[in-house]
Amino acid sequence: MNEVNLKNKAFTNLIWRFAERCGAQVVQLIVSIVLARILAPEAYGTIALVTVFAQIFQVFVDSGLANALIQKKNADDLDFSSVFYFNVVWCLILYGIIFLGAPYIAEFYEDPELTAIVRVLCLTVVISGVKNVQQAYVSRTLQFKKFFWSTLGGTLISAVVGIVMAMLNFGVWALVAQKLINLIVDTLVLWLTVEWRPKRIFSFKRLKGLISYGWKLLASALIDTLYNNLWQLIIGKVYTESDLAFYNQGRQFPNLVVNNINTSIDSVLLPVMSQEQDDKNRVRVMTRKSITVSTYCMAPLMMGLFFLAPTVVSVLLTDKWLPCVPYLQIFCVTSMFYPIHTANLNAIKAMGRSDYFLKLEIIKKIVGLVLLLLTVRISVMAMAYSLLVSSLASQIINSWPNKRLLNYSYIEQLKDILPNILLAIVMGIVVSFAGNLPLPKIVLLIIQIVIGVIVYLLGSIVTKNKSFEYLLGIIKPYLLKIKKK
Repeated sequence: MNEVNLKNKAFTNLIWRFAERCGAQVVQLIVSIVLARILAPEAYGTIALVTVFAQIFQVFVDSGLANALIQKKNADDLDFSSVFYFNVVWCLILYGIIFLGAPYIAEFYEDPELTAIVRVLCLTVVISGVKNVQQAYVSRTLQFKKFFWSTLGGTLISAVVGIVMAMLNFGVWALVAQKLINLIVDTLVLWLTVEWRPKRIFSFKRLKGLISYGWKLLASALIDTLYNNLWQLIIGKVYTESDLAFYNQGRQFPNLVVNNINTSIDSVLLPVMSQEQDDKNRVRVMTRKSITVSTYCMAPLMMGLFFLAPTVVSVLLTDKWLPCVPYLQIFCVTSMFYPIHTANLNAIKAMGRSDYFLKLEIIKKIVGLVLLLLTVRISVMAMAYSLLVSSLASQIINSWPNKRLLNYSYIEQLKDILPNILLAIVMGIVVSFAGNLPLPKIVLLIIQIVIGVIVYLLGSIVTKNKSFEYLLGIIKPYLLKIKKK
């Protein structure tokens, strides 16, 4: 595929992926706001604990073999079918382990209700086993339009169910039903719209070859998931369910932005980079462009949310959720630098160096665990700050291999994103000063958002920001086509 066609195809799929994430996340945000107003923080604390276990087992489904199928140059029906049958059997085994272990989880957290919740919510593991290979096929063939319809359908239907159940006083079960139905509908729509179907063929040899690449990514993802959720498991045990609820709610808004922008770029970047894995210069250019453009989009959203956090929480979630504001601000800072993590790790995976990937995860987690042990008995806030320090260290660690693989060091990466970060900070400060206007909170919030957009765009034009000019250059032809039509 030539450079122009690859660029156009990548951008088109990025738009579809971004639209899918935005549509789903906007609906999810509205539902979360409604549910947060209806349900008590303790309900969110309970579901957060159970979700941790579901996410840990989900790693065994979503990581490793799926990435191996995307990365393999000539993956065919035999590869996809072999992984599909293996996944289904493997997921049933995993669910059996979860089902039997649920009472012990409930006993550990001294909450008998957790047994039933774990067993029901973790059915998502089995459903994902059916969905996983379809997702890999869509990603490999760059058909991200398929994701748009499946995700949106699942999100809308589950939203209605979740809200109705919350209004009928089902409590935590409203959240369980929302998550489960979302995945069921998503899987059904994807199964109906994607043309690939498993064939009656299977090869242990092919599976072994995929596992030899994928197991390192699986191990890396498992370490990462255990590590990221360890804070929640400890907070749920050492502190209260309300503390866990505020901590998790503080993560929600930054994660919303990360899922929209970073996940969109991440899912498109790996298959595109994998097609160019033999050309290091092309991969370097893609990595650099991904970091700068992603940061240009991510930084203003995170800095704006950082400075607007108290007003946003008060207006959307009510004052009962104000204790989550400090956590929200901490996660805004860490999320702003996610593009560095994503681009560097995707470059490593695309180059076929899953061994590097695993080593990096081990090093990062050792650093993070040391910080966790130093702060766990101080306070939940101290634990959150430890994640901020850990995130900074992880940036440096993730970028290290690409100094050798692509001749693109961490210092060069920081220089590339510095103009975007500074511009976002200036915008945030201006927005913060605008918050002193004597107006109702909702009106003030709208005015601050408008001011932030104007300041950031004007700053981009005045400073001749390269990322802004790049995006403008890509969008202009599409706008001209629409205008002609």
